[in-house]
This record gives sequence, structure tokens and C-alpha cells, in this order.
Amino acid sequence: MFSTRGRRARCRERRQPFAEPGSAGRERKAVRGVRIRVGHLYPDYLNIYADRGNIAVFERRAGLSGHELEVTAISVGDEVGAGAHDLLYIGGGQDREQALIAPDLAGKGPAIEQAVDAGAALLAVCGGYQLLGRGYLDQHGEWLAGVGLFPHETVAGERRMIGDVLLECELVTGERRTIAGFENHAGRTRLDPGAKPLGRVIAGFGNDGESGYEGVRVGRALGTYLHGPLLPRNPWLADWILSQALAHATGGEPPELEPLPDRLEANAHAVSAERARRRGGRF
Repeated sequence: MFSTRGRRARCRERRQPFAEPGSAGRERKAVRGVRIRVGHLYPDYLNIYADRGNIAVFERRAGLSGHELEVTAISVGDEVGAGAHDLLYIGGGQDREQALIAPDLAGKGPAIEQAVDAGAALLAVCGGYQLLGRGYLDQHGEWLAGVGLFPHETVAGERRMIGDVLLECELVTGERRTIAGFENHAGRTRLDPGAKPLGRVIAGFGNDGESGYEGVRVGRALGTYLHGPLLPRNPWLADWILSQALAHATGGEPPELEPLPDRLEANAHAVSAERARRRGGRF
């Protein structure tokens, strides 16, 4: 099975010496040469629909912006070290894989919550998104206790929700953007009253096929059902997450990353968004 344990992924575009995590913050447009420490949770169990591709996008875009990504695999039996990561990532998996890692992930819960409370960024996709809530009631009636970071619970439904999805979201106040992706889940995730979703569903099912919401946001932590993988067709979202991780790494404010020529990415987003619009939403 694949493992990135201890692997340091460097992109050739880097030219400058690297600032160690925790160094003083700099001007928003001047931050370069920072090492971003990523903890990839269970890459050997949770990687359906090419969710590992999101790590590849982080690597490439960080490198093109003059930074370095250091990726460490965190699997069953491994610890989430205090202050060890600027970004945590967990992908999706089938019910079997979720059941295998759920007890271990729940045990890591306090450390994950501590990391997010301290300002680390986090992205959770599908099965990982479900298990970072309070728990998941699977199709066999078994309750898988979750981490409790996200304010929601998930119950498996009889009918799967499958297809392209288009969301509208506002991660930066006053800046509305769209996210395009692909969903395939039987779980119905219901947010607590007052919880902040990642976005509003324009087309597709979203969290439960009823509320009109998709995903969740808690500080710098994002959860979503969107596969695809998610980030190649939504490069602005990758940059937003990286900027949050950079803020944690430097102790400063989230910097603005240099714009990249995202023509192919924009085309991929447009194709996915159009498929979602043609599909409409709900059953």
C-alpha cells in the first residue's frame, strides 16, 4: 500500500531558503520560501476517486508560489504531534475502510481539535468529512464514533446521491465564488442549527439532498463531499487553503498567493459546472 511517511515533496520552482514554521509574519504579498508541513491522514485507507490528487495540487501550487510542501503520512497507530502540522488532509473511503480506521481516528480527535484551534488548516473529503463529525450510522446500523470537530452527524440512506455538483460559497467576506465537483454518497449529513456550511447548493444534492447546503466550515477547517478530485478544478480553493496553512506556519496573516495561469483549471471548472447545471438537483 502507498505511504508518504516521512516524504518531503519539493517542487523545482523553489529558489529561496525556507523559513521555519513559527517565524514572524511578513507583509501579505511578500511571503515566500515557507515550508508548509502537511499531515495526510490514512492515505493507505482513504483514497477513492483520486482524492490523493488534492495533495498533488497542493504540492504543485505551493512550489509555483515559491514554497515547499513537506508531506507526512499519518496512519493507524501514528500520532498527530502537537504543533507538527500547518495543514491536515483526510480523503474518502468506503464503509469498510471507514470502519477500519474510525476507532483510531477518534483517538486522534483531541490532537486534531487542538491543531485546528491553534490555527492549522484542514480539508476533509467525503468519508473523512463524515468521521470528523460526531459520528456516522452506517447501513448496517453500526454507529462509528467520530472526532467531533465538525458540528454534524451522518446517517446512511438507502439511495445514493451521485453526480456533478455546483456550489456558491463565500470564504472571504464579500467575495462569492463557485466550487464544482462530483458527489457519490449514501450518507445524509445534517448540520447542527447555526453551523456554517461550506456553500449553498446551486445544482446537486449536497449534505442531505434537502437542506440546500454542502459541507461545513469551522475556522480554517473545511469538510465536503466533493470528489473529482476537488482541487484541480477549483484552484482558487487550493490557494485559499494554502494561504491559511501559510498563516499558521509563519504566525502571520493569510498571505495572497501570486496568481497562476489557470487556463486548463478554469476549463475543467467550467465543464464540471455546466454538467451540474444540466443535471439540476435532487432526486
